[in-house]
Parts: sequence; structure tokens; C-alpha cells
Amino acid sequence: MIRLAVSEFRCYRSAVVELDPEGPRPVVLTGPNGAGKTNLLEAVSFLAPGRGLRGARLGAVDRRLPGGDGEGEGGGHAGGSWAVAARLLRGAEIVEVGTGRDPAVDPDTPRARRIVKIDGTQCSQAGLAEVAAICWLTPQMDRLFLEGAGERRRFLDRLVFCFDPAHAARVSAYEQAIRERMRLLSDGVGDAAWLAALEEQAAAHGVAVAAARRDLAARLDRVAAEAEGPFPQAAIALAGAVEAWLDEMPALAAEETLRDRLAESRAQDAEAGSTRWGPHRSDLVVAHRARGMPAAECSTGEQKALLIAILLAHARLQAAAHGASPILLLDEVAAHLDASRRRALFETLVDLGAQAWLTGTDEALFADLRGAAQFFRVRDATIAAAA
Repeated sequence: MIRLAVSEFRCYRSAVVELDPEGPRPVVLTGPNGAGKTNLLEAVSFLAPGRGLRGARLGAVDRRLPGGDGEGEGGGHAGGSWAVAARLLRGAEIVEVGTGRDPAVDPDTPRARRIVKIDGTQCSQAGLAEVAAICWLTPQMDRLFLEGAGERRRFLDRLVFCFDPAHAARVSAYEQAIRERMRLLSDGVGDAAWLAALEEQAAAHGVAVAAARRDLAARLDRVAAEAEGPFPQAAIALAGAVEAWLDEMPALAAEETLRDRLAESRAQDAEAGSTRWGPHRSDLVVAHRARGMPAAECSTGEQKALLIAILLAHARLQAAAHGASPILLLDEVAAHLDASRRRALFETLVDLGAQAWLTGTDEALFADLRGAAQFFRVRDATIAAAA
């Protein structure tokens, strides 16, 4: 990315960040809490499919009038709809990307939607994954290994998107088929043909989703096992019934098995109010390889280090496969690392040629990046290049 512009976004009326046109390198944003650093990372995250790194409602992203918390929460709408525009480099080509909330739709209703344009042509959110690979770590993700499996699946899906942009559409199609099937079951609609059609769709998309997750987890595991340095080697696997079937049989046979299980469990699912079979039940399983200890049982610091190790393994895979690392959004990551791990992280980001956006309140923590990164100071929703 060589340029980022935002308007009516969280605490920003408008702002522009001009980045190094010669090639990707780290971007360091420093400033006090509430200045708007994380808001800029969130703006970048909207250049990927989905709801951004905060998982926010579209209306909640609009700039607010005074009375909020400085990060864009609270207060009334300032009046405009938020927008993010970026100029991306893809090889020798420049791609213009823009996205924002549709101003024609009430932001506080379920009908709120966002518009995406690539080189001036409107497209679906899935198109974003074709032009930019973006991953992130935020302080809220520090509990990833302690929370429910859903958050871990979403984390893994974000990594899969970078290699397989069509994965986002398959996940969406699978979830829609499962929701519609459950709606019919909950309403007592016994149309066998309709249910069978939905189960056929769910099986086809579900096995494809599971296969993509399983493939990337295996590749990450191999790269993580070869990593050297102060970050722990992560053992990475995917646990679930569909994944186990794929270990034992071809994908078409796994589709047939899932379809049959869904048909057989209609009565049970209707009674339970949830679908028993499918990749929505799978879990990303991570362990500290050297200790053989599940990530959930490691210390808070080691859990953070394992997350960073996974993200770095993913960046290495991306660089090897596509010749460029993904854009990495690392919110407040340096403050919780010791000096050796901070240095190792910075060196790896530079070696990979990654455009990693790092935030922090203490500029001194990023001293090892001097000369190798672009520094900006953020104060009261104002961005200035630091000398």
C-alpha cells in the first residue's frame, strides 16, 4: 500500500497517510491512548472482506460527535458515512480500492451495507481478497486460545483468505445453507426435497471449507516446525469430524458422508436448535511444540508468542507462494514482548519485506526499526510523519 485515505471514520473527519512508494516496509504509529492509532489499523482491515478487526456494525464506524470515547464509540452520528480508500501496488500495477458504508441506507438498521469499488468498478467484498492479503493481531485476540472455537475458526479463515480468495464465498454459502436448514427445522417445515437441497449445498461447501482449512493448517505446521529464534515453535492442527473424514476418504465421499449425517440428524437438530455435523464444529488446535503443552495451558506471554509465531509462519508461506507478504496489522504487540522477541519480530518483518502496521504508546520500543520503517505520530486524530 502506498496511500491510505479515510473520511468520517471513527475519530477521523479526514486523514491521509502517504507511504513509501519504493516498496513495502513496516509502518509505526505512536501516540497516547485514544489518539486514533487502532482506528487507522481498523480502516486498513476494511480493505479485506468482513467486518474489520473489531467486527463492528457498519453504523458504529461512522464518525461520532463529541461525547464518545476518542476511538469513535459513543456520541451521535456526525452526519456522513465512513469511507476508506487505498492505493495498492501489485507488482508494477497500481490498484485503486475504495470501500465504505452505503449512505443511502439507514446505518442503524440490519439493511446497512458497505460498497466496494476496485479501480472504479463496484464489486462484492470477495473481490477485496483478490487484490490485498491482510491479517491482524489485536489485544482482544490474546484470549484466542481460551475462548470458544468460533474465534479460532475465524482467525484461521482470515489466514486462508490470503491464499484462497474464494474461501470467503464458500464459508458464507455454507453458513447460509446451514442457517436456512435450521430455520426450516425450527419452523417445523418438513419439505424433504427443500431440506435435501440445502443439505446438498451445505455438504459441498462445507467439505470445501474444511479441506482449505485443513490444508493451510498442515502447511503452517510444517513451516512453524522449522522456525528458529526466540518465538516458540507452534504445533498446529485442525480437529473435527469432516477433517477426520478427509484423512480417510476422497472429498466426494466426505461430501456424501456429511450430506447423509445431516439428513439423519434432522430430528435431533430441530430439538437441539443447532446443527450437529459440519465444519462449524471444527477447532484450530495449537500447542507449544517443544513442551507438548496445549496453548490454552501456556502462560499469557507464551500464548501471545505462539500467536505471533503462527502469523510469521503464515507470512513466510505467503512470501514463498506469492512473492510478497500479507499486510500485517499488529496492534500494541511490542509492549508485551521482551527485548529479544521484539528485536526478532522486527528483524523478521524487515527480512520478509512486510508492510506491518505497528502501534504503541512508547516510541522507544520501536528503536530497532529506525531506518527500516516509516514512523508517524498520532495525536487527537491528526497524523504527522516523525523524523
